[in-house]
Amino acid sequence: MSGTALMVLALAVGTYAFRLVGPVLHGRVELPDRVRVLLSAGAVVLLVALLATGALTEGGEFAGWARPAGVAVGGVLAWRRAPFVVVVLGSAAATAALRAAGVP
Repeated sequence: MSGTALMVLALAVGTYAFRLVGPVLHGRVELPDRVRVLLSAGAVVLLVALLATGALTEGGEFAGWARPAGVAVGGVLAWRRAPFVVVVLGSAAATAALRAAGVP
């Protein structure tokens, strides 16, 4: 067996194990309320960091102002509870309009 196939198999087994742990341990492990709050906050922080990285950088450099403005428009539409398609199209339209106007 090649090294690549062995690594793929190891990742597959690890992924399956992670998926199996949730249902197997459900009800057996009780997390304190403080840990639940911290896990929830940690998830939000990771999502915001991913959003900021994707919205503000491209190739390790600042992506320009059009992309963050489009993300902001999408964020406002999502906050106003617009349908998902409207959020995506509004964000893309705002970014495209700014780029067409010459905003980098």
